[in-house]
This record gives sequence, structure tokens and C-alpha cells, in this order.
Amino acid sequence: MRYSIMSESENKEKKFVSAVLYLHNDGRYIGEFIKKLHDFMSSTFENSEIICVDDLSGDDTCDALKAAVPSGSNVTVTLIRLSCFHGLEAAMDAGTDLAIGDYVFEFDDIRYGADPDTIRKVYDTCLGGCDIVSAAPKGAGSFGARLFYRLFNRFSNSRYNMVTESFRIISRRAVNRIKGSSNSVAYRKARYAESGLKTDTVTYECRRSGGGRDSAEKRYRMDLGIEVLLLFTDVGYKVSLWLSVFFLLLTLFGGVYSIIAYIISDTADGWPSTILFMSVVFFGVFIILTIIVKYLQILVNLSIRRKHYSFESVEKLR
Repeated sequence: MRYSIMSESENKEKKFVSAVLYLHNDGRYIGEFIKKLHDFMSSTFENSEIICVDDLSGDDTCDALKAAVPSGSNVTVTLIRLSCFHGLEAAMDAGTDLAIGDYVFEFDDIRYGADPDTIRKVYDTCLGGCDIVSAAPKGAGSFGARLFYRLFNRFSNSRYNMVTESFRIISRRAVNRIKGSSNSVAYRKARYAESGLKTDTVTYECRRSGGGRDSAEKRYRMDLGIEVLLLFTDVGYKVSLWLSVFFLLLTLFGGVYSIIAYIISDTADGWPSTILFMSVVFFGVFIILTIIVKYLQILVNLSIRRKHYSFESVEKLR
């Protein structure tokens, strides 16, 4: 009996591995997910931890988690309750800051499930020489998400081709480098893309369970997407350039029209068209000013805001 226990222990991975879970109104799904993930972690690694970050859920997410966590294993489970709604990025930063593993899994959306084979494949790919390995379900993502990634990949200079991801693993070297160089950047994928470390993506078949996100999360993701496109791509610059060229052509057209009208006509009519022209020009100016103001707002937020999450409590569940 002692020999079988020792043999089983010797077959497990010696590295300490952490898993960080983002939770927001996931009471229907966390029970099954935590059991599958816990079984995988306990059977694969000698020592590991699971850190669950609850982003002010309005349902029974925390109670369902506590009821589902198995006892008496080599996996420690920690629940972090945030004091207000922070959004995915800040919440995951809170969990990663607490993680001590040599490798850290980041589960952004538990509704994609916890397939042990895919998790193991992602882990093995990371051990093969990558510092950041993502798991991307085939065909996943809403229309808005697909549009965002298409714009980002088209207008950014990054070699990191972004897609909808369900989870990823990052090495301790990647965690340390990202914390040391890009603390003010809110979007983790952008930090990973700029880290200079080797990345890879594992695609797999999977469907997301459950319905859509609530209004707070949708609003947060929309605002984040706009900020990311303005900060990490040249979309804003190109839109401003296209608008400037368009209104320059419109101005030239108006000038030519005025000269021709002055030559062939003795009257000073045409006031409606003049007013319309001026309205369009001012509309274009205000669009450009809006983009500039948005840039300034983001720069102010990045320069003033420091610690961007706050705890309500941290509980050791097992």
C-alpha cells in the first residue's frame, strides 16, 4: 500500500502550479467546474492552489463554490471577494498577485468548462519552451468580440494574433516581467503581446454554457475594448487622418463651387448649402476633438490610478 502511494506521488509533476478563476454570477456553473479542475490539479501536481476571484456576484456563486470544494487533498482553494465590481482585468490581477505557483493558469470564463485533456495539452506546450500558452475554442466569441480582434490584429504592430480565449497558462518568468514593465496597462493580452516572450495558442472544440453577460460586464468590456484600440493600435490616428482628408476635399469642393457660383451668378444666394457645409465641417472637427479627448482621458487614468483593485475579504476554504 505504501509503495502504491509513493509510486503515485512520484508520477505527479513536482512544480507548484496555481489556477486563478474569474467569477461573476456563475453560481450555476462553478460547482461542476471546480470539481473537474480540482480533480485535475490534485491528480497531476504534487502541490497546487486554486484562487477564485469573485467580482461582486449577485447570485449564490460564493455559496456554491464553498459547497463544491472537496476536502482533504493537496490542493488549497482560496476565495477572494472584491469590494465592488472591478471587471475581468483588475479581478484577474488580484488573483495573479496572490498566486505563488511556478506556472499560473488564468481562467477568464469558466462557462467554457474544464476539459482535462486541453488543460494538460496547454501545460505541456508551455513546458516545451513557451512562456504564455492560450486555449482558444474554435468559433467562439460574439460578433463584437470578433470585430474587436479583427481591428486589433489589423491595426496593431503586434505579432501576437489575438482571438477569443477561454484560459491560458503563464510562466513565473512571464508574471515577473509583466509586473515589472507594464503595471499601468489594464489589458493583460496587450501586456503579454508586448512582453517579448514566446507565445503559442492551442485550439480546441468547445461551446460556452449559459446565457450572455449582464449589463455591467457588457459596459465594462465595451469601454475596455475602445481603450485598447486607442492605446495599442493606430485606429484613432487613421480615423482622424481619413476624416481630415475627407473634410479637406469637402473644403476644396466648397471653394471651387463658390468661385464658379460667383463667376456665373450676380446673386448671393446659396445660404442653405453654405450653412449645411459649415455644419458638416464642424461635425468633423468635433469628431476629431472627441478622439483627442478620449486619448487624454486614458493617459490621465494611466498616470493617476495605481492600485486598481480592492479586497473585501480573503478566505482559505480548504
